[in-house]
Amino acid sequence: MSAGGGPGADAVTGPGPVTVEIEDICGPATFDRLPEALAATREALRLLPLGAVQADAFRYFLAHPEVDRLVRESIRREGRLSLAFRPGGRVHCVRIGPAGTPPPP
Repeated sequence: MSAGGGPGADAVTGPGPVTVEIEDICGPATFDRLPEALAATREALRLLPLGAVQADAFRYFLAHPEVDRLVRESIRREGRLSLAFRPGGRVHCVRIGPAGTPPPP
């Protein structure tokens, strides 16, 4: 996953850029705006060997017409969005949140 960097307020998520991480697959990448982060997340997940049901679920959620609003609400409510998937029997999390947020324990 590649990212654009730099400071900048994103009125969508609050004061600052957004970081995306796919646990054990892609380290954290920071994007100036949430839509850029979501596009990179969709592309990264497209390349993974997900089962049909998991791929359909991610495609549905990440291509939902209101995905920006849904992710913003999750970030406001929980501090980040975390989605899990299980390729090859191991659980991995996709995390999207404000840059600089410490990783979960």
